[in-house]
Amino acid sequence: MIKCEDIHKSYGALEVLKGVSLEVAPAEVVAIVGASGAGKTTLLQILGTLLPADGGRVLIDGTDVGAMRDRELSRFRNRHIGFVFQFHHLLPEFTARENVMMPALIGGISRNEAGRLADELLETVGLAGRADHKPGALSGGEQQRVAIARALINRPSVVLADEPTGNLDTHNRDEIHRLLFDVRERFSQTVVIVTHDEGLAGMADRKIVMSDGRIL
Repeated sequence: MIKCEDIHKSYGALEVLKGVSLEVAPAEVVAIVGASGAGKTTLLQILGTLLPADGGRVLIDGTDVGAMRDRELSRFRNRHIGFVFQFHHLLPEFTARENVMMPALIGGISRNEAGRLADELLETVGLAGRADHKPGALSGGEQQRVAIARALINRPSVVLADEPTGNLDTHNRDEIHRLLFDVRERFSQTVVIVTHDEGLAGMADRKIVMSDGRIL
């Protein structure tokens, strides 16, 4: 599902990724671990087409994303990649339902259908009764559940998560762990997780260790 070949990325004189190659199979859950500064988040951003590589190639489901123009790449990202971030990035002025609906509306789905899909997903993540609450009225764990539902609304083939439990207490962290793996079982997504949480990494199908811009 994901294949990257000899990925390089530098910021000025600082070489962050030094020839990273990686393959992730369909419906596989992979955890990427390593010390801060190892290049994990930079690699995840390149896999998610949020950041261009300086060299190398990324293929998602056989598509060379580096060969796309900006508009085409934005459409591809909206349809095929879901993102979960450590700090949720929910829009505070919108309800949980409206936040979940956003990628679907951007993708051209009607408001009625987007609302129906959002309600289904909020029920899936255990928040059916909180759909009309804005982020400020939700706990950190609830906000992360909304973020996961938002990542899933377009049924992407790939879900990328950057420290998805790094800002949560123990109870909510364990709940999100279970939810991420339930997502794979329900929807057969390929999931790549960057994490410092060894408990979460240990649940993955495969753990990849990065150090100094390389995969060990």
